[in-house]
Amino acid sequence: MNRLAYIAMSGAKQTLLAQATNANNLANVSTQGFKADLDAFTSMPVYGPGYQNARVYAQDTRSGTDFQQGALTTTGRSLDIAINGPGFIAVQAPDGSEAYTRRGDLHVSPNGQLQTATGAPVLGNQGPIAIPPASKIDILGDGTISIIPLGGDVNAPAQVDRIKLVNPPDTALQKRSDGLFALKPGTPPPVADASISVASGVLEGSNVNPVDSMVKMIEYGRLFEMQTKMIKTADDNSSAADKLLQFS
Repeated sequence: MNRLAYIAMSGAKQTLLAQATNANNLANVSTQGFKADLDAFTSMPVYGPGYQNARVYAQDTRSGTDFQQGALTTTGRSLDIAINGPGFIAVQAPDGSEAYTRRGDLHVSPNGQLQTATGAPVLGNQGPIAIPPASKIDILGDGTISIIPLGGDVNAPAQVDRIKLVNPPDTALQKRSDGLFALKPGTPPPVADASISVASGVLEGSNVNPVDSMVKMIEYGRLFEMQTKMIKTADDNSSAADKLLQFS
């Protein structure tokens, strides 16, 4: 009885964790540049005196991230950009480290800093990019930022900086709690990749498949229900065994 209850209990716990990951994916179905998290279930033996080959529990593991490109939408806004193919926009994380994102809905903060929609400063050749007061801002295909200064000649645009575009291997990246990507420990920082290009006036959407996520939500819900019923069955069997022992 104990083995049945233990296996069902551990499975129910890990199903809830997988459901939480799936719910987070579904909640970000409209988040620009979001990459879905992937989960997998594995069987793990319980180690300890007297437990060898006697107990096995289920474990939900964050197996990685789906790096497939999301759908592209034309917005016509000059500060909206989408990366063509693989690659990332380098930004400054809240802790000051370098992080990476595919989210391209940019804006200029009140103090003139180019930021993502979540407030992460976009990095250029010499650190966070500062935009002088301008009547027009354009981002070229190679990430170069061109502006028309206030009161300046519209036929003489000035280049301010160039967005740092990088292409580290997907296997070298791990997702942070704030949705940005960071390099795994021991991975050398990537250098700017001149082969990466961006499309201006375009945004990359989330790569979450809402239909697939809804199906998974139902699947996990039924799986959790089955596991809790197994726990109840184990408890009922244990109570029945106790009653039989009372008559022996």
